[in-house]
Amino acid sequence: MLAEASRRLRDAGIEAPQREARLLMAVASGLTTSDLIIRGHQPVPASLADTFHAIVARRAAREPFQHIARTASFFGLDLVSDRRALVPRADSEVVVEAALALLPEGRDARVVDLGTGSGCLLAALLATRTELTGIGLDASSDAADLARENVERLGLGNRARILTGSWTEWTGWADVDLVISNPPYINAATIASLDPEVRLHDPLDALDGGEDGLAAYREIVMLARAGLRAGVPIVFEIGFDQRSSVSGLMADAGFIGLGSSRDLAGNDRVVWAFQAES
Repeated sequence: MLAEASRRLRDAGIEAPQREARLLMAVASGLTTSDLIIRGHQPVPASLADTFHAIVARRAAREPFQHIARTASFFGLDLVSDRRALVPRADSEVVVEAALALLPEGRDARVVDLGTGSGCLLAALLATRTELTGIGLDASSDAADLARENVERLGLGNRARILTGSWTEWTGWADVDLVISNPPYINAATIASLDPEVRLHDPLDALDGGEDGLAAYREIVMLARAGLRAGVPIVFEIGFDQRSSVSGLMADAGFIGLGSSRDLAGNDRVVWAFQAES
């Protein structure tokens, strides 16, 4: 069954089809991959075979594995993942690392995650630093519900508030000690060329960054410049080719102390800066 599934996934263009077939069998059976190896000589019950074939068909149709498993690992946390928000991705973990480096340890601080989606950035910050509290804000009520589910499941609900609304209407800028955001940053014209897992299953509003991919950054930078206290950092996830553009927006707005970092693949992934004195 695993061999047959591997062939089907390979034909569908899935990378590492053998590995994914094993993981899908683990999802279908509730067994670990080690248990599956030990029981590999045993016949597969008919009910399990039906379940397995059904989820292999979903993956072959390029539904994200995380949606099928309903879970995604991020910064050591297991998060619920479905089509209500972007799948948490390992590339985004460096955004959390950058934000943590800008926050003094052991000091109470309040963070806001703009466009929180699944809540992965906010949850990672709060799970790592128990002195932090935070707000997750998303214009999508579906995404906000997912973020709320995740922070509650992780036991962070007493330190996190998830709000539904636009950052253009949010009024808490002066009350936070750090802003973090992974906003929509895909050039609208290129969305049609994205992988099917993204193009067909991630929310379009969480992808579409406008004609040049920078629309959300322009809004947030303008609002942050007008509302943040001096010295408060703002940390953005960016596309691999957007470091100069986003840094330029922040510099032109008067932010200081600009910095950036790369993900594990060596691509530019994070830009940050600090609110200057008025």
